Amino acid sequence: MNQDEKKRRVALAALEFVPDDCIVGVGTGSTANFFIDALGERRHRLRGAVASSEASAARLRAVGIPLIDLNDAGELPVYVDGADETTRERCLIKGGGGALTREKIVAAASKVFVCVVDDTKLVAQLGRFPLPVEVIPLARAQVARALEALGGRPVLREGFITDNGNQILDVHGLSIEAPATLETAINQLTGVVTNGLFARRPADIVLMAGDSGVERL
Repeated sequence: MNQDEKKRRVALAALEFVPDDCIVGVGTGSTANFFIDALGERRHRLRGAVASSEASAARLRAVGIPLIDLNDAGELPVYVDGADETTRERCLIKGGGGALTREKIVAAASKVFVCVVDDTKLVAQLGRFPLPVEVIPLARAQVARALEALGGRPVLREGFITDNGNQILDVHGLSIEAPATLETAINQLTGVVTNGLFARRPADIVLMAGDSGVERL
C-alpha cells in the first residue's frame, strides 16, 4: 500500500468521529485534503466547516461545504487534521504547510482533536522534522538568535508568507525531550506568534494508517 492509499484510508476512518448536523473543524495538508474530499460526499449531513487555512477553505468550497467563521461557530465538536510527526503519546509537530497558528486556534476551539496520519509520521521522539515557528517579520532575527540559544538551527522558509502575513522559521536539530516545556518556552519569545508543537494540547485521538489497517493511538 502506497502512502497516498494510507492517507485516503485514514481520512475515511476519521468520518466516524464527525456527528451529523455539526460544524466540523478541518485542517490543512495532504491527508486533510483526502478528508475534505471524503467529507464532500456527506456534505448534506453537515451544517458547515471551519477551515484552518485559505487552501483548505478553497477545497471545502469546491466540494460544496459551507464555510463558517470560527467566531460565529462556537465550540466545535471535532477537529480533524494531519501532522508532520506524532508520538504514541499523541504529541505532534505540525506546520509543514505553514498553517500552524490557525490549526492551533481551531484545535483549541474543539472538544475533540482527531489527528490522521500514515505510519511514516510515527516517531519515538519529536524533532526529526524541523519545527516550524511563525514569527512577526520585524522580530525574525532576534527570534532566530533565541532559538539558536535553545540548541536549534533556524532557517527562514524562503518565499513563504503565512495566511496571517508572517514568516516561518524552520528549526532543525532540536532534541525535544519535553515537548510541552519547549512549546511554552518558544511561545514566550517576543515576536513569536506560535510554534508547531502540539503538546500542551495534544491530539485526543491519533488514527494511524499502516499496511495492516488503521490503528488508534
